[in-house]
Amino acid sequence: MRRRETGILGEKLAREFLTNRGYRILETNYRCPHGEIDIIARDQDCLVFVEVRTKRNLNFGTPEESITPAKKEHLIATAWHYQQTLDAPAPLWRIDIVAVELGREGRPLRIELTENAVSGD
Repeated sequence: MRRRETGILGEKLAREFLTNRGYRILETNYRCPHGEIDIIARDQDCLVFVEVRTKRNLNFGTPEESITPAKKEHLIATAWHYQQTLDAPAPLWRIDIVAVELGREGRPLRIELTENAVSGD
């Protein structure tokens, strides 16, 4: 499985996981000059920007550990940019991370949500 295929599968699994938890998916792969947000969803009254990290092995750390300070800055800037496109920006919003670890043949070994994983303060 190639890197891009791994990412696509991870995002699909993350969407299913979030939907099963009651999130309503609004948009996927939102792009702007600041970067990309994998999933934009609504969790009750909160707008949620979701970064999905998928790994096939842990040789270079966990999916969560792969988010660099620069990536966090891009996520925050992209979330702010998205908010500016709305008629009424959401008063409550956060950035979550969904970590996906895949085993053989692309089977999920672990899917884990970390809410409010990246602070916009």
